[in-house]
Amino acid sequence: MRYGSKGRGRERAFHSRWNRPTREALYRARDGVFLGVCKGVARHFDVPVNMLRAVVLILFFVTGVWPVGLLYLIAAMIMRVEPAVPFANEDERTFYDAYANSRTGVLQRMKRSFDNLDRRLRRMEAVVTSRDFDWERRMRDS
Repeated sequence: MRYGSKGRGRERAFHSRWNRPTREALYRARDGVFLGVCKGVARHFDVPVNMLRAVVLILFFVTGVWPVGLLYLIAAMIMRVEPAVPFANEDERTFYDAYANSRTGVLQRMKRSFDNLDRRLRRMEAVVTSRDFDWERRMRDS
């Protein structure tokens, strides 16, 4: 055994445990058993999903079905569904969160982007179809 490897291993474990990257947003899991609420919450808080399901089932029967059942359904309606494809960068996460929260805002931003692209394309078409462009092309070719 190398000198000091034990201590470095502990430091590394301590360092990785307490300096984790920021937590993922709270999403409903697509592959959950019933609406994906328990699996999404378990992934977010990094707890075993079966333990969380057992707690929810116990609370479900202890409270008389309706309070926990109603809270579960409300959570399913409020929580966003996790994206089908993992995010490549923070910009994609921001776009997805904005879309999931405000579809009209995202549609307005997309419309502005497409309008801007359309305006640029029209400008390019105007240059290419102008007489000056045709004249310059003819002069270069001869």
